[in-house]
Amino acid sequence: MSRRLLLLLAVTCGVAVGNIYFPQAVGPLIAAGLHVSPDEASLVVTATQIGYTLGLFLLVPLGDRLPHRRFLVTLLTLTGLGLLAAGCAPTLPFLVAASLAVGVSTVAAQVIAPLAAGLVADDGRGAVMGTLLSGSIGGMLLARTFSGTLGEWLGWRAPYLAASAVVLLLAWVLARTLPVTAPSARGPYKAMLTASLALLRTEPELRRSCFYQATVFAGFSAVWTCVALLLTGPRYGLGASAVGLLALVGAVTMLCTPLAGRLVDREGPDRVNLVSLIGVLLSAAILAAGAAGGVAGLAALTLGTVLLDVAMQSGMVANQSRVFALRPDARSRLNTAYMTCAHLGGTAGSWLGVRIHDRAGWGGVCVLVALLAALALARHLVMPRPSRLGERPRAR
Repeated sequence: MSRRLLLLLAVTCGVAVGNIYFPQAVGPLIAAGLHVSPDEASLVVTATQIGYTLGLFLLVPLGDRLPHRRFLVTLLTLTGLGLLAAGCAPTLPFLVAASLAVGVSTVAAQVIAPLAAGLVADDGRGAVMGTLLSGSIGGMLLARTFSGTLGEWLGWRAPYLAASAVVLLLAWVLARTLPVTAPSARGPYKAMLTASLALLRTEPELRRSCFYQATVFAGFSAVWTCVALLLTGPRYGLGASAVGLLALVGAVTMLCTPLAGRLVDREGPDRVNLVSLIGVLLSAAILAAGAAGGVAGLAALTLGTVLLDVAMQSGMVANQSRVFALRPDARSRLNTAYMTCAHLGGTAGSWLGVRIHDRAGWGGVCVLVALLAALALARHLVMPRPSRLGERPRAR
């Protein structure tokens, strides 16, 4: 794969992932523009996230059944049209419906990852996964800043219309640059949907990777859901913008994931997983010091969240590399199972984190993160596993 194509795919991943997150920054503007309450406007974000979960399950498995270029161009075109409809929405129900459609179709990043895995040799797969993940992280981090700034200048519709133009342009470029690939599997659509569940049952390495990422992503989501409560609460008394600034510090992760990918190629995913899980445990201890408040507490929160971000994303590279090595003919279905488990873990972590914060404060959230990481680390240390990428587990 050429560097130019890899860069284009990374940008596409960033734009696709950014479509999930940029509506979060324009919620108040939507409420004012459509004359609804902020709670009602938040339905836009909820609809986008629900749609994304549906897209993961319903559409991503088709990456094994359809030619990648046609499938990706179709997804991006539908996303672009959905964003255009959202930007022209006359009422909130219309905007919510359009947002649901955008969420369902903006799963291009999860189609690109299996495509890219099939275009490179096994010993270069980790580096490619790291680069694509950097693009996704960039989209996630920059989307809120982009939409908030543009929305303040030109109104809430402007981010939707600008995103629509970018997505449709990417669809046009990919239609002319992506290589033609043959489908790796055939069969009825229903069988493709159930295949992900079957793979979870038959592939122990897939279950292991899903468990690692679900536990770590649960802790990650708990931290980022509750850190806003800590920063805006009486301990710090800061505004909501402080959370955005703290998130931007995580941009360092964009530089670390390609390095993690090269380490996976050289050392194998297990060693990277080990370091990542230890990193999550250390981040929990550092984050706990953030409860003290003041400059020292804010420094602890900054260092802890950066370490947590780097550890979580590095583990993501290792786990995806392991998963994609299992069945070259079923990479999209494997990715569906993996990402759905990770997403469910993140959702559960957010829900549990808020409830623990209400009862035990920030310290309780940090204990939750440590316990989740310890569970994954215990599984990693005591259970049999292959020593190198792509090997099958040894018999007990």
